[in-house]
Amino acid sequence: MSRVKTVVYALSGLVLTSAATVYGLLPAGAATAGPIKGLGSKCIDVAGAATANGTAVQLYDCNNSAAQQWTADGTLQALGKCLDVTAAGTTNGTKIQLYECNGTGAQNWTLTGGALVNPASGKCLDVTGGSTANGTRLQIWTCTGGAGQAWTLPGSAGTGKNLDDPAKKDVAMQIVSAAENSSLNWRAQFSYIEDINDGRGYTAGIIGFCSGTGDMLELVEAYTAASPSNVLAKYLPALRSVNGTASHAGLDPNFTRDWRTAAADPAFQAAQEAERDRVYFNPSVRDGKADGVRALGQFAYYDAAVVHGYSGMRSIRSRALAKAKPPAQGGDERAWLTAFLNERVIEMKKEPAHEDVTRIDTAQRVFLNNGNFDLNTPLDFKVYGDSFHIS
Repeated sequence: MSRVKTVVYALSGLVLTSAATVYGLLPAGAATAGPIKGLGSKCIDVAGAATANGTAVQLYDCNNSAAQQWTADGTLQALGKCLDVTAAGTTNGTKIQLYECNGTGAQNWTLTGGALVNPASGKCLDVTGGSTANGTRLQIWTCTGGAGQAWTLPGSAGTGKNLDDPAKKDVAMQIVSAAENSSLNWRAQFSYIEDINDGRGYTAGIIGFCSGTGDMLELVEAYTAASPSNVLAKYLPALRSVNGTASHAGLDPNFTRDWRTAAADPAFQAAQEAERDRVYFNPSVRDGKADGVRALGQFAYYDAAVVHGYSGMRSIRSRALAKAKPPAQGGDERAWLTAFLNERVIEMKKEPAHEDVTRIDTAQRVFLNNGNFDLNTPLDFKVYGDSFHIS
């Protein structure tokens, strides 16, 4: 078999074969009409279902309309026209439109690692600003591997992917946000901050960083290393002092106001995501893979780490080992996750602030009972009595 020459896009970290680059090939069997899902499990949509050349292409709630039925065959077609890079642009931010199919490079797309790459520009189909709001325009942008560039084509629902797959990771963030903030919109939580009276001081941000447990301190230290003059830097002495306590000493009265101000800074948002991944997400997914569990099990580990800390999650796992074995040790995956979730419930009930265990019993156990080990969407679940649907 002849070797296929590769072309490397250095900025993106993506490797594409030259065959795919030249011909804009999508995977075999991809020529199936259906929705293309992306950030927030929303769909690529033709605005107003209009067919005029230049019609905006956007992100929108999936609704199975003709405006969301795409056929992938090297181009991406809906309503008889093609997904097109406006004026064959190559600069970041060039908008995507619907246009008469013409065979140009502006209409060729390659699926690589979950990203849709336009070989003519060497850039990826991207959700502007990482927003999940209906009507958000699509654009091309330097490939980053982020959730805003992860797409699932018709006939490729993501089965078998780990939780660190960008689309799966976004689902995980939505489920945690449902439990932590009663909302699937986890990106709206960068500014969240309050004392929930659980003995951990202030709880804040996308993952519930706490002033009393050290992770808020580490977050602000990381943010300050990147942006020394930020509005939260002055609170570092106080955060060091209150670490390990529920105290607000040195933080009140303006810390909550300044936190919300900082939350508008992209550098602080990036710091929150990086600390979430470093402290909670990456170690939990790594351990899940080592134990041989699929995306659901990896999520169970991650959610436990969010509430109890990574070391707390490891303690829960240790106790579960007395009841069952993970697949990597020859055990049954369902039995292992049942044992893990049982121990998690016991741990939750030790704290009055966490004695409601619906994030386990009417969410994770529902997925487990349905045999959804890959955490595939759609997902329907309840937390604290509220119903949620992820499409």
